[in-house]
Amino acid sequence: MRLWHQELITQLPRQQLLGQHRECCALRGNGWGKKHATVDYVFCHSPYKLFQYHELVMREMTRRGYFPAPEWKDPLYRGKTSDPYETLAAVTLTSPIYPEHDEVYLAECIANLEQKGIYLLENDQNEL
Repeated sequence: MRLWHQELITQLPRQQLLGQHRECCALRGNGWGKKHATVDYVFCHSPYKLFQYHELVMREMTRRGYFPAPEWKDPLYRGKTSDPYETLAAVTLTSPIYPEHDEVYLAECIANLEQKGIYLLENDQNEL
């Protein structure tokens, strides 16, 4: 599992974008709090931050003509097999959403994609 640096979301190829949606869904649901070296930092923050990140992913999906299930637009929703949050305090949207998504992490994500043979364009017009 990996949450790509948020600056890359609009440039991710189809497979990585849709995979990111699945990972957000898993983390918001039964995956919340389950140890995984790559995403453990997420659990140090409010689950609302994950919702904010997931919103970015879903916005890009919609822009490309995909239709994420509307239930995911509810910050309390946690999937079909997880009980929803009864309450979840909204947190201020920061940029980046996760402080761990710094320039070093951005470079790591780009290198990871390049190891997969994915070279991102410099602009947001990449419709791969």
